[in-house]
This record gives sequence, C-alpha cells and structure tokens, in this order.
Amino acid sequence: MQVDVFLANEQELDVDEARLTSLARHVLVAEEVDDNAELSVLCVTSSHMRQLNSHFAGDDYATDVLAFPMGEDDDGALLLGDVVICPDVARRHADEKGSTLNDELETLVVHGTLHLLGYEHQGEDDKRQMDGRLHEVLRSFKPYRH
Repeated sequence: MQVDVFLANEQELDVDEARLTSLARHVLVAEEVDDNAELSVLCVTSSHMRQLNSHFAGDDYATDVLAFPMGEDDDGALLLGDVVICPDVARRHADEKGSTLNDELETLVVHGTLHLLGYEHQGEDDKRQMDGRLHEVLRSFKPYRH
C-alpha cells in the first residue's frame, strides 16, 4: 500500500504532474507517514494564489507556495492537507536564481509538504532544520530523475 497523493493542475504552465506526485509521495515515505494518509497538491494561477494568500495570510500578492493542514476525516484517514503551488511565481523565482522551473517546483512540493508535517522556519534553528531536511529529501529523490 502507498500514501495517496492527488495532484490537480489548474493553470496553463506545463508541469510534470507524475514527477511531482512521486516526489510528494517520496517526502511522505521519507518522513515515515502512515500509508493511510492523503495529500493534495494543487497548481494554481497567480490570481488564484493572490486570493488565497490575501484571504488566509493577509498578504495581497501571489506567493509561490501555501500549505493548508487538515486532520483526520470521519473514517479515521489522515488528511494531511493541501500544498498549493503557483508555477508562474515559481518560474519567476527560478529565473531570478538561475534555476529551472522543474527544480523550483520540486523544492516547493517538498517545502509545502514538510510544513504540513509540522516543520517550520520561524526561528533560525527551525529554519536550519527545515532547510536541511528539504535538501536531504531532494537529494535522495534526484537520482530518479527521468
């Protein structure tokens, strides 16, 4: 049995849905999340992300990733929550860093999923721990690039 990961691409940019789904599943396995868990990843437009960020975080701009934790459903399944990604913002950040859109999207999937699992980056120690785990998970996944 494996963790259920659902990905919905609701925007125009081409994203490797299968790879991002596999990566999200890889994070959950690496973090030893119960097979009963479910995770959703949504790729949305800049305008949709701006609305979400404004409504839930009070910031009136499109950000690259948001994470919305949930909990257990009525049947006892662990609904980890939603990782919402904006590929358009990710593409701009990738261009600024001299990276690729795929690499940026992969980083955001791991980052958002780690948030749902309780990782934070408010203080320096938390940031160091989260960034370290993010890079470990990405390194352990990268050899499987196709």
